[in-house]
Amino acid sequence: MAVGASVEAVVEAGGSHIPPLMAALEQRLAALAAGHGDALARHGGETIAAGGKRLRPLAVFVVAGPTAPAGGPSLLRAAAAVELVHSATLVHDDVLDGADLRRGRPTVVAAAGRRMATATGDLLFSRAFAELAANGRPDEVRVLSGASTALARGELLQRADVFASDVAVERYILRCELKTARLFEAACRLGALESRGPARGQVAELGGFGRRIGLAFQLLDDVLDVSGPAQRTGKRRGADLLDGTVTLPLILARERDPALADLDLRSVATPAQAEAVCDSIAASGALEEARRRAVELVVEAKDDIPAALPAAQRSALRLIADGVVERYS
Repeated sequence: MAVGASVEAVVEAGGSHIPPLMAALEQRLAALAAGHGDALARHGGETIAAGGKRLRPLAVFVVAGPTAPAGGPSLLRAAAAVELVHSATLVHDDVLDGADLRRGRPTVVAAAGRRMATATGDLLFSRAFAELAANGRPDEVRVLSGASTALARGELLQRADVFASDVAVERYILRCELKTARLFEAACRLGALESRGPARGQVAELGGFGRRIGLAFQLLDDVLDVSGPAQRTGKRRGADLLDGTVTLPLILARERDPALADLDLRSVATPAQAEAVCDSIAASGALEEARRRAVELVVEAKDDIPAALPAAQRSALRLIADGVVERYS
């Protein structure tokens, strides 16, 4: 689901206050990347511009609702901070993985080296918290700092599991909760804290909604790494296999295919070998099982949208949840 299409659908369901906020967000993100020297500004700006669907700030705006101050600076800062943390983690992930491509473009580490990529990620992190601190809301800073700590913990767990043959599903789910779901949860919590409507009294419930769709997002992202194609994902098929990252499709496939159960991931050294393993994972039926689990999470998320919210806002949140799945349809 493209950015424009998703925003149009959300606007139709939830109100016309969102397009001006999304436009203001883009301007604010561009401004925050600038002013720190040409090299950092360029790499930070390119990382932000690569963007994606902006699902996290979109969730901030939708949860806050039209009763939040129209285009208010505090709401905009909260949304920008979430997206900056997300962008920072992508840059740092690429450093750790030695990734060449991100969304079809050369990564900062590929284009400018580890030092510049690390500095770019650090800049984006620092700008995120400087932006949110300007709201003068310790509760909001606690939400985002908790999510950032979870991201680091999740990355450490993933590093510890590199090339492992015995990663349990529960361990994988915990990694996804920490690395991905907690930031979606933070986006929804920040939107609720910024709201002047019923969402303000539903912070925990809306955080749970965000956590579920974030977990589904990661499960489906890992499916897409196996199913491809590269033209759709912006990176080579089987990239996770090549850097030793053990994901749900591989875990499930190992339970079904003895050859995959015996596979030493260190032996998967070339893109062609990774493609062959992806074919075996797909043949095992593991992708369908992983998709099913993700869809169940989305259904649960939609069922748990607080009834206290206006009908239009609930509809917009359901569209965001559906968009997580439609991206992979």
